[in-house]
Amino acid sequence: MPVPRSDHWTAVDLEQLPDDGSRYEVLNGQLVVTVAPKPVHQWLIKRLTQVLYAAVPADRLVLDGVGVLIGDDEPIPDLMVVEGSIDWHGRGVPVGQVELAVEVVSRSTTLQDRMVKPVLYAQAGIPTYWRFEINSFRSRLADEQLPVLFAYSLGADGEYMLTHRASAGVPVALRTPFEVTFDPGVLLPR
Repeated sequence: MPVPRSDHWTAVDLEQLPDDGSRYEVLNGQLVVTVAPKPVHQWLIKRLTQVLYAAVPADRLVLDGVGVLIGDDEPIPDLMVVEGSIDWHGRGVPVGQVELAVEVVSRSTTLQDRMVKPVLYAQAGIPTYWRFEINSFRSRLADEQLPVLFAYSLGADGEYMLTHRASAGVPVALRTPFEVTFDPGVLLPR
């Protein structure tokens, strides 16, 4: 395994790592390696991509598995919506172009998706963050069916505020960063 050029990892250091199927991210100068996600995780991303493609304005792109360049860090949201043209051969997408970052919580990414990445995304100014829970979780309400969507918007204080909590079986109408209505339940395989 290569070592970073300084006392912490940077997005540039990722270019030294092998293309071995693992997902390599840099979060707060730390190298984070995650295993390949389960099929249900990827199915949700595929279905959500289809929903978003039908709703985003023509000058937006929906991308999955691409890094966001935030200073020396490069987190990889499961899905994002970006504004404007991008460097198709570049390392990642500059954070200033990202309007929405989406994470689907897996057992192996719980801490990053619920705590680390939202703070990093908020501090970087990403206006909207969505988190999908696909496994049972501690604060799940008795009547909530999986998946459960938690939608956040960046507040004036620079922190995310919960705007919507929606479970399968109930269509949710979101207005930011663009208008889209869907039932989270259609995102999981039947």
